[in-house]
Formats: sequence, structure tokens, C-alpha cells
Amino acid sequence: MELIEMTPERLDREHICCALGAKAYEEAVNSKKNWLKDRMAEGLTFVRLNERAKVFIEYLPAEAAWVPVHAPNYMMINCLWVSGRYKGQGYARKLLERCMADARERGMDGVVHMFSDKKMPYLSERKFFLHHGFEVVDEAEPYYELAVLRWNDAAPLPSFKETARALTVNEDGLVVYYTPQCPFAAGVLQDWQAVAEERGIPFRAHRIMSREEAQKAPAPWTTFAFFYNGRYVGHEMMSRKKLEQILEGVAGET
Repeated sequence: MELIEMTPERLDREHICCALGAKAYEEAVNSKKNWLKDRMAEGLTFVRLNERAKVFIEYLPAEAAWVPVHAPNYMMINCLWVSGRYKGQGYARKLLERCMADARERGMDGVVHMFSDKKMPYLSERKFFLHHGFEVVDEAEPYYELAVLRWNDAAPLPSFKETARALTVNEDGLVVYYTPQCPFAAGVLQDWQAVAEERGIPFRAHRIMSREEAQKAPAPWTTFAFFYNGRYVGHEMMSRKKLEQILEGVAGET
């Protein structure tokens, strides 16, 4: 099975692995495709398996990445995902090697990626990257780690920007920051708003509109970040039922 690199033209007629066959997320998938087209003009690469499968990698120069990370002349992996029956067949390694080769060819100093200190939904598996030579070089509360695979030892190590450590916003109620990078982000907002309204909780969703805005975000992972009464709660794009349970917990803490 071959790996193919998506182009703006291919995006118009082919899938991007996310939310395959899910009609409810069709609008969000199209939004991501448009976002990808814009990012491709800034150096983003999207490579996937030439099958109807969730097997892909998405990466771009860190200077152009929509995350509050300082990593000049590094390649930033946005997402590396292999799921279902395709796991354990070496595709994750092949996709990572594709990214590394591309970064070397562009004269970069290494590859950087963000994950969590334990296995969590939507974040990469830490052990895979450590196994392939990445080392953790910075941390941010409550569970984020920044890791790098560097082949130029003289290059400065990447780090989280200070804004990423804020984890607070000046708004009450349930507040969400998100980008179009993951269709599931926009896909849950309607349910989340309904849950908040049923409980009499103010709800506000901020779609991050630019790289500059993303690089000043009040949380490390900008794909999806949610706050309750000004305090960071997490990154997970969860179901209505799970959100209700989370809100019961955080409401009891205030």
C-alpha cells in the first residue's frame, strides 16, 4: 500500500482520513480542507495511506504552526494517526520517516511534536516517539510535553511560549478555544452549547483565526481547549454525556 501526498486539487475530491463517512461532520471536514489548503501555501504537508483509512501525518515548519511553541528551523508534527487494523504494520514509522526526510531536505535542525505525559484521547502516544529517538525538552501544565528529535546539536532546543502556560481566561462559564484543524472540534460545539444552556451556564466558543492568534493561545494545544469559570479543564472533544460528568465535577470544586 502506497503513501500519497495530498495537494489542494486532491483535497477537493479525496478524503482526509478524519470523520470518514460521518455526515454530521461533513461541514467541519470541508472547513478543515479549506484550512489545509491555506496552510499548504505556508509549507504544510499532508501524507496519507492510499486507502479509505485513518492513516496519515500532517506537519509544517514550526514557525508557521498554530501552536504556542518556539522552535525556529524545526518541523512541527501537527498530527500522526494510525488506527484500526492498520496499527502494528509499520505505517507510523514510515510516516515519521517521511517527515524526517522532508525536514532534512529543507535544511531543518530536527522535528518537534507535542504529546501528553500519559495516554490521552487525541494526543499522540508518548512511547512511540521516545522509542524513535525523541527526547522531552519542555513541559507545560497540566500534562503536556514537548519533544524533539534533533540532528543538529548546536540548534537551540524548542520550548513552550509563556502564554501556553497561562491556562486561564477572563471569562466565566464554559469557554472553548478551537481551530479547524480537527473536524471533531467544531463537530461537538452544538451539543456543548446545549449542555451549557440546560444548566444555565454561559457558553462561548472562540474559533482561532490566525497563526498569530494561535501562537498566543492560553493553552498549549490549540486544536481544542476548554475552560470553566476562567480555569483550564482540558483538551478532549468529548460526548455530551461525558461533558455533563466533567461539569458536575468542576462545579463542585468552585
